[in-house]
Amino acid sequence: MSEMNQVVAQPQGAVAPAQDEKAMPTVTLLPPVDIVEDAGGVTLWADLPGVTRDQLEVSVHDGNLRIEAQANVSMPSGLRVQHAEIRQPRFARTFSLSPDLDSTKIEANLQDGVLRLTIPRREAARPRRIDVSVS
Repeated sequence: MSEMNQVVAQPQGAVAPAQDEKAMPTVTLLPPVDIVEDAGGVTLWADLPGVTRDQLEVSVHDGNLRIEAQANVSMPSGLRVQHAEIRQPRFARTFSLSPDLDSTKIEANLQDGVLRLTIPRREAARPRRIDVSVS
């Protein structure tokens, strides 16, 4: 796997920020990721705080795994925002998958803002023990 994305800031809406000072740019963040590889495959944990299942998209296309999500950061009632650098963070990250991994059997689980992806190794690519006979 290799990382292919970087942080990108994009203006929000059709109005340029110079004309509308209240317009905040939409910021795309790289979620922190831990990757563990073993004989069975790869397990990837991505930190996506504030992301719900309906705001998360995980896809595979042409050997690339893509994670995209929009976080919902709610403000407690009765409070007024004095300063906010990121109001609705968007997360995106892309990884190139090894041909040894079986992208058709990826399992995904989102719990407490942590996405866990389990990507098994193809059967032919798994290490196997070869018995040696004595003649």
